[in-house]
Amino acid sequence: MTGVPLAEELLLLAYDDETGKATLPRISLDLGMAAAVLIELALAGRIAYTDGALTAVDPTPTGEPVTDAVLAKIVADTPHSPSSWVQRLRHGLRDRILGDLCEQGVVRDVDETELGFIHVHRYPVVDPSVEEETRQRLAVVLTGAAPDERTAALATLVAVLRMESALGVTGEDADAARRRLEEIASGVGFSGEVNLEDSVIRPSVALVVAALGRAVEHALGPRRPPESR
Repeated sequence: MTGVPLAEELLLLAYDDETGKATLPRISLDLGMAAAVLIELALAGRIAYTDGALTAVDPTPTGEPVTDAVLAKIVADTPHSPSSWVQRLRHGLRDRILGDLCEQGVVRDVDETELGFIHVHRYPVVDPSVEEETRQRLAVVLTGAAPDERTAALATLVAVLRMESALGVTGEDADAARRRLEEIASGVGFSGEVNLEDSVIRPSVALVVAALGRAVEHALGPRRPPESR
């Protein structure tokens, strides 16, 4: 696996750079982290969808600790549906990924006390370069350019988690961004060279996204259509 993991990119988008606080519900973030790691494994050809379940097809580590820990769980366990894996994996992933980002010097952990005894952690950005590169890639695809597969996967996660506001667009631009993200999420934006893995990987990605969408809708309710102008 090369580049910044999808889960790290998604998490950086989901936290306010200055306050270090999450900008969307924690349940959505936790579900999103699980889906992002599963999609990472699918894109890397480590897992596939077979007979209604996600299974490991290649146990070779990717070299990314969080992703490899999830891969080890899938290898050791019996097959489960995409929905089941999203729910099973969501606990603890966000904290683990935040810890890795702190170790890398991308964010810092600010431990504060409220009411004299409640510890609250914030994660303001220290090195903005990673998130800036992520935003630049997404900005390009929002103009209509065809994304590569990883960027399309990230855009799909942003769409399903209802994170349009994290992209810094408002008003009519936000509506246009939402429509473009949903277009990509429908599969239109997945481009790149066709190879023998596509028939295995892409259905796996689509099913993980569908499972995430159902879980988010169950937690937050159906997405309301934008008001007419």
